[in-house]
Amino acid sequence: MGLFSKTPPTPLDGVDVVLSDLDGVVYAGAGAIPHAVESLNRAGEGRRLGYITNNASRTDASVAEHLSSLGLSVAPSDVVTSPQAAVRLLADVVDPGSTVLVVGGEGLVVEVEKAGFVVTRTAADEPRAVVQGFAPHVSWTDLAEAAFVLQERPGQPELPWIATNTDWTIPQARGIAPGNGTLVSAVHTAIGRLATVAGKPEVPIFDEAVRRFGAVAPLFIGDRLDTDILGAQRAGMTSSLVLTGIDKAKHVLAAGQGSRPDFILDDLRQLHEPYPATRLSRGGAVAQVGDAVVRIDGADVIIDREGDAGIDLLRAACAVIWNSGRAIFGFNVPERLYS
Repeated sequence: MGLFSKTPPTPLDGVDVVLSDLDGVVYAGAGAIPHAVESLNRAGEGRRLGYITNNASRTDASVAEHLSSLGLSVAPSDVVTSPQAAVRLLADVVDPGSTVLVVGGEGLVVEVEKAGFVVTRTAADEPRAVVQGFAPHVSWTDLAEAAFVLQERPGQPELPWIATNTDWTIPQARGIAPGNGTLVSAVHTAIGRLATVAGKPEVPIFDEAVRRFGAVAPLFIGDRLDTDILGAQRAGMTSSLVLTGIDKAKHVLAAGQGSRPDFILDDLRQLHEPYPATRLSRGGAVAQVGDAVVRIDGADVIIDREGDAGIDLLRAACAVIWNSGRAIFGFNVPERLYS
């Protein structure tokens, strides 16, 4: 190491609050993802930890209990849920004490009632709004009741419709399952209008987290480009994509302008490791990260040097492809970059 060399900063340097997604980052199903718990516990030494989830079927208390059972020290107030963000939006458009039709499970019902609204499951009670979230037991009947409330009535204003989130998929221990976005889309198809969305990738859930934790320089960690990273960017937050959940190397290589993470991590141990700078050539056709070098020659993405760390190779490839301004399908990308 030279006399004037400087160790690159870690992704945690200068961060006052770490905000982490749950599914695909901390756990998959009931079990912890390798290295996640110890890495987050270490990240919490000297800074605040918070958890953000689009999952509307569970209460903040049940999420905190689950995380604590994995070895994290978590109180319900450390968990920001999409129902909490949805209820804050609801309070801005519906009078206190109003009757609200709820499509979803306990996590949503608890927050709606906590805010002083009356929960109903039927359009016959003439609710003043609909709040929709995911629960495994949500049925066609529930979706139909929401559509009956929200359908257009000549001469009457539209009633508020707030969705906790629109995730198309949910990672489960057995694989990938349909998420709340599919259920919201079913109601949308029936009534021909869009819901106001509280959860990622929309900003309200991030605003709720910043407000609660007093964050000035937060870092958000997620596993999905289309919800986690896009949402963090919209909220003006620094973001890390960890490749332990939904999105993998091929997805991050193809990431669009609005969903490119500041940091790309194999797992959460790399939160604590120096993050090497990206060096682009003057014309931008060559990128180096660590010892890895990737260049673009016409339509070909070429690995000049793999380097010692596979993650640095991916980081360099992302940098040179993103810098090109061209879509991924315009390139011949070596399979090595996907692995």
